Amino acid sequence: MSSQAPGSGLRVVIAGGGVAALEAALALAQLAGEQTRRTVLAPNAEVVNRPMTVREPFAYAKAERHELAPIVADAGAELVVDALERVDPDAREVHTKGGATLPYDALVLALGGHVVPRYEHAITIDDRHLDETFQGLVRDVEDGYTKSVAFIAPGRVSWPLPLYELALMTAGRAYDMGVELRTTLITPEDTPLGIFGSGASAAVAERLARAHVETVCSSYAEVPAAGRVLVNPGERVVEAERIVALPELYGPQIQGIPLSEHGFIRTGTHSEVLELDGVYAAGDCVDFPIKHGGLASQEADAAAEAIAARAGANVDPKPFDPEIRGMLLTDGKPLYLRAEITGGHGFSSEVSEQPLWSPPSKISSKYLAPYLESREQAGASRA
Repeated sequence: MSSQAPGSGLRVVIAGGGVAALEAALALAQLAGEQTRRTVLAPNAEVVNRPMTVREPFAYAKAERHELAPIVADAGAELVVDALERVDPDAREVHTKGGATLPYDALVLALGGHVVPRYEHAITIDDRHLDETFQGLVRDVEDGYTKSVAFIAPGRVSWPLPLYELALMTAGRAYDMGVELRTTLITPEDTPLGIFGSGASAAVAERLARAHVETVCSSYAEVPAAGRVLVNPGERVVEAERIVALPELYGPQIQGIPLSEHGFIRTGTHSEVLELDGVYAAGDCVDFPIKHGGLASQEADAAAEAIAARAGANVDPKPFDPEIRGMLLTDGKPLYLRAEITGGHGFSSEVSEQPLWSPPSKISSKYLAPYLESREQAGASRA
């Protein structure tokens, strides 16, 4: 990665310390390293491979964690350890919670979303501490104390994959331990993981059936009391000793930024924030209905290309054209799913037990995934 001489180039502030922020920083280093001065504003010291945390309650190794500072340094950017407080788009300034003011010519908001539990009487899936909240349930299943588990998705589903993974791995663990477990998955989707298209959805449905997971689609669940799920339409009652649910996701509510419903940021075809000049957004804070690390990276790439062109680099910015890639973890081999997206539905989908992209990581990204793979290989060679 190229370093940037102080005092030159377009001033770019990237607010966030997750996948989208690091993808934007690495992309800009590659596309416009000499034309930009890059600052990453982040409150966290490390970045976690969050999609892999679903394995942790089942005694797998911890999800990979990488220190933020070396990645930012390799991207030729300055790291400011602080959190965003507000944006002044007229003055083109970012104000931090620590009291600092960062001027910008271009701003990338990659702040993630705000997780809110939907059901009082359920275990909420939260990858920040999933091992703590889910490990007890796994032990109870292994020991035969828990005989039935319901996995439910609320009406607003942004990324349902973890629900399927936990249902499949829980059912698989019960089978391995010789325990009889009744597993039910309830989702408002028309078909299991229908966003990936009919072929991929059929393969997922087959995996669920093989694992003896009953799947109830086109349904909305309420949890009026512990151990009781009310399913509509039809007012069916599902009794389950333990209930596991996806959370609902809300936007970060940034002062100074126009927001859409539920606090998300409205963006255009190049990830630009509508109604504001020089401001871009990527990741879970954006009002795109599907929240996924791979899509966040694609949004960040679109923003980086637009900024690079703005800085005078020889770049032809491409619009955000989402292609969703999902690795579905199971109790056996993972399934690799890929689909292009239009209007919220999958088409031209693929499904395979063999990787469909390289490197075959959970989060597929143009710059960050190869960078992390090279770091891991370098670390292994030194060991």
